[in-house]
Amino acid sequence: MNIHPAPLNRRRLLGLGLGAGGAALLAACGDSGPSDKVTGAGRNAGPAATSYTGPNVTLAFWNGFTGGDGPFMKKLIDQFNAENPNIKVTMNVYQWVDYYQKVPAAVATGNGPDLGIMHVDHVATNAARGVILPLEDLAKTLGLTESSFSPPVWRAGVYRDTRYAIPLDVHPLGMFYNKTVLEKAGLDPAAPPLTADTYLSALEQLKSKGVQGHWATPFPFTGQMQFSSLLWQYGGQLFDEQGTKPLFAEQPGVQALTWLTDLVKNGHSPKNVAQDADVVALRNGKNAFNWNGIWTINTLREDKALQWGVAPLPQIGSQKAAWAGSHQFVQFKQKQADENKLAAGKVFINWISQHSIEWAKAGQVPARKDIRDSADFTALTEQAAIGTQIDYLQFLPATPGISDAMATVDTAVNEAILLRKEPAKALADAAGKASSILESNRKKYGA
Repeated sequence: MNIHPAPLNRRRLLGLGLGAGGAALLAACGDSGPSDKVTGAGRNAGPAATSYTGPNVTLAFWNGFTGGDGPFMKKLIDQFNAENPNIKVTMNVYQWVDYYQKVPAAVATGNGPDLGIMHVDHVATNAARGVILPLEDLAKTLGLTESSFSPPVWRAGVYRDTRYAIPLDVHPLGMFYNKTVLEKAGLDPAAPPLTADTYLSALEQLKSKGVQGHWATPFPFTGQMQFSSLLWQYGGQLFDEQGTKPLFAEQPGVQALTWLTDLVKNGHSPKNVAQDADVVALRNGKNAFNWNGIWTINTLREDKALQWGVAPLPQIGSQKAAWAGSHQFVQFKQKQADENKLAAGKVFINWISQHSIEWAKAGQVPARKDIRDSADFTALTEQAAIGTQIDYLQFLPATPGISDAMATVDTAVNEAILLRKEPAKALADAAGKASSILESNRKKYGA
């Protein structure tokens, strides 16, 4: 996702664009599926992935980095091209919602890019439709394993026991807080509340000072992400491991959505919070806490007068958990395999991964553990604070079309936070619809 300051409605569209529209286009692509015996993509194509000594090649690299992150990636590409004169990488950038429509259509006609970035919840869908190639060989050649990254993000790039993606970053939710508002309410701005009891106590103290401390947003950005985080904290899951059955309407989900709706009912949040009004209120001193994505770092940095901080999400439930997205590298299927391009593309992926501290400066948490453990990353105070959640981040099951079913969760969260339905009813209704979508997707993708 484009996770930097941008027009507010565009961020919302990015979240919504991960669903049915992209999946429908993939279904129309008509590829035979993830097996790609013609291209030999499962083999180690060409030289080792640390260097390329073949003839000059030009690689088309597509992504959706249209915001403040784009120039950081362009700078990295320029450096890579300078250091690798026999490889020229060109970057095409689209809005993510357009990107996910263009890519499968381009691949189907033989005009697809060589390389790309995909959000982790799109990997299985594109693998199932034969749009992207396996990257098992790259991982093995470089000796990359789960311990090179973190268990959640590493496993998220696997579909049907085959790796199709190499993680570049994670972009989790964190808790942003207004230090001035906390101080005025008699709270310690250097010690934000990180447990259920201290968090609710802080909200009560803020309320006594006339401040609604945590505005509950009914939109996917970030109401659904907050709900998902709380559900996982209460020990629940959105879906079963295979992505065949919705589980979000069970007791942990009801607890999570009740906690959010109680913010409204108990006066800690106004009703009918508009899209992104919660983070605007934080900047304007109208609330104290905002659970938002790492992209908010750059938004708040723009306000030089604002005294703010960021911390991991408070642990409201029985365990730590947080929603996260992840940008992952993929290679696309070509009508006729070019072993030199495949090999050069792997060198590019490896090089960017190794230089991802520069990408972190764009407002990301690098997926690679050695980069996260470096002094350079620790010096990025805000990113490092959110990055401490790396081992308990959660991702959707690697199931084709799973984002279609997630759209029903968006609706349930919206209905409950707007007090149009009780949490249990909203979730039960959504689960019924999600079951039908999952069944339909099993037929569509042959899973």
